[in-house]
Amino acid sequence: MPTLKQRRRMAGIARVAGSWLVALIVFFPILWMVLTSFKTELQAFSMPPDFFFGPTLENYREILERTDYLHYAWNSIAISGGATLLGMVLAVPAAYSFAFHPSTRTRGTLMWMLSTKMLPSVGALVPIYLLSRNLGLLDSRILLITVFAFVNLPIMVWMIYTYFRDIPKDILEAARMDGATTTQEMIRVLLPVSRGGLASTALLSLILSWNEAFWSLNLTTTHAAPLSALVASFASPQGLFWARLSAVSTLACAPILVLGWFSQKQLVRGLTFGAVK
Repeated sequence: MPTLKQRRRMAGIARVAGSWLVALIVFFPILWMVLTSFKTELQAFSMPPDFFFGPTLENYREILERTDYLHYAWNSIAISGGATLLGMVLAVPAAYSFAFHPSTRTRGTLMWMLSTKMLPSVGALVPIYLLSRNLGLLDSRILLITVFAFVNLPIMVWMIYTYFRDIPKDILEAARMDGATTTQEMIRVLLPVSRGGLASTALLSLILSWNEAFWSLNLTTTHAAPLSALVASFASPQGLFWARLSAVSTLACAPILVLGWFSQKQLVRGLTFGAVK
């Protein structure tokens, strides 16, 4: 019968093996997408799947020559960055008010804000589309920036509120005793202390905005269309060209995957901040 030390070691090995298995299951679709992007259309449709093949750059060459990839990429950068900036400008004061000046309705308001995320997006499409059309904002970056910011706002407020709530109020009281105004409290005291949480919130908003496809496909056509619209354009009545679709999907995912890879520690630290005291 194994000893206690041996059982713990076996349990540790099992946890590591399980973690690697889950990671491989999650990562495999991305790996398969990248591999398929280097295949020909015939190889992409082959059954059984062709794991050993001569890679080709023809799909990438065709996409870069026949589509204005840089235009779509710039739209994604501008829209995601603008939505994140607008969301932070709105979320920080709201979270500050909820965390440091709570009322009897604070909890209910926060729950109501979170409940709006449960509303199917298609339920709000018609009124937003008609309002945007009447204001002449269809197919514009400012429209997507506004929509993305407000779609992500409940999550951003909740995250920042969680960070602010765990900050000792004595810090702000000391600043008030020194004569600091509310604006000075936020800029000189609160924001530097919570910069890790704010950074992770901004990163999450950026990722969510970059990956948003529903509103992009329904509110834009060409001028303000981001990379998600470019990916959708490769679905044609003739069918799906898997190799080219995989290539354009790789080009659309690559920037945000690289950003997530380099900022993973900051993102994980921010998402778990306040979960364990």
